[in-house]
Amino acid sequence: MGVSGCGKSSLGAELARELALPLIEGDDFHSPESVSKMRAGIALTDADRAGWLATLGRELASHPEGAVLTCSALKRDYRDRLRAAVPGLRFVFLALTREESERRVASRAGAHMFPASLVANQFATLESPVGESGVLEVDATALRAELVAQTRAWLAGPAPLS
Repeated sequence: MGVSGCGKSSLGAELARELALPLIEGDDFHSPESVSKMRAGIALTDADRAGWLATLGRELASHPEGAVLTCSALKRDYRDRLRAAVPGLRFVFLALTREESERRVASRAGAHMFPASLVANQFATLESPVGESGVLEVDATALRAELVAQTRAWLAGPAPLS
């Protein structure tokens, strides 16, 4: 989880491969209306995200053996909705500065539905998950191999108390 450009898709794909789990790419489940809004530089609202989060919760729950989900999960309420669908769900928070997020998102202009103009809104919306049960914070600028190793070691440890 984290803001746009933090590397959710890259890390998620690598973790899914390493852990032999299905990958649920959260962006693939946005409604056509939400995709159009983002492409037009219009930030999504809680109402826009409600159905998307419900769908992601159902997708996660449909994989009782586990799955890797890439999802911004910017607010505590969003994370709690996903936790309600899958008790014990854990989050890896890819922490990134606004400047680095803007740089990364601008570098993929045209190749992704999310424009750099919306990065500021993501940071305004973000409620840090640090301190919540079942959350690992990592530095999104670290090498992917390091992030994978750090996440795998954390996942192998005891499950957090909810």
